[in-house]
Parts: sequence; C-alpha cells; structure tokens
Amino acid sequence: MNKLTKPEEQIMHYLWKLKKAFLKDIVDEFPEPKPAYTTISTVVRVLVKKKFIDYKAFGKTREYYPLISKNKYFKEYMNDVIFSFFNGSAGKFASHFTRNEDLNLSELEEIKQLIDEKIQNLKEQNE
Repeated sequence: MNKLTKPEEQIMHYLWKLKKAFLKDIVDEFPEPKPAYTTISTVVRVLVKKKFIDYKAFGKTREYYPLISKNKYFKEYMNDVIFSFFNGSAGKFASHFTRNEDLNLSELEEIKQLIDEKIQNLKEQNE
C-alpha cells in the first residue's frame, strides 16, 4: 500500500468526513489561514494518481470521493507499523503500550475489556 504524506492524509480525512466533495469543499475544510487552492489541487491530483481517490466530472468541475475507507487505510497502516517496528507481532505491539506508555487504570481496563470480548467471540466461533 502506498503511504500518505501528511498533506495527503489531511485531505483524506476531510474526504472521509465529507464522503464526496468538490475541490472548493475540501479547501473550505481547512482552518485559517487556508492553503492555496492550487496547492490543494496538486495534492488531490496526486491522490487520484495514487488511487486513493477518484472523481466524477461535471463539465470542468470534478467531485472527488475516496476509494479506500478510513478503517481499511488505518488497518493497513497499523499492520505496516506492527511489521516494521515489532517484527509482525501484535503481542509485542500491545506489550509496548502496557510497558512504555503512561496508561491510566481506566485505559488499561478498557483495553482488557476489548481483549476479553475478542477472546469470547473467538471461543464462540470455534464451538
């Protein structure tokens, strides 16, 4: 999977939020001071070339929409992180956060609950 640059990722977040948008709509999402219209246009063209987004043409105007969901991109991105930094081990990834991050009790309990639910679902599937 191609990785997104920070500007590409920012535009993708806006498109995921909007679902479909004209270039003007994307520019409007940016906080002040807004980047130049031509800058956004260039990044959007790159995203089309990378096949992250596509468009429908209405005369000279284009309406853009994402080709990859936010969840799919995030999953692939995290899998790349796990592979690159934790030798492909999700266990080492989880261990990193319990040992090296300042998680409070409520955050740890939430993680534990998610793991317990996943274990229960897997057990039910195997029965």
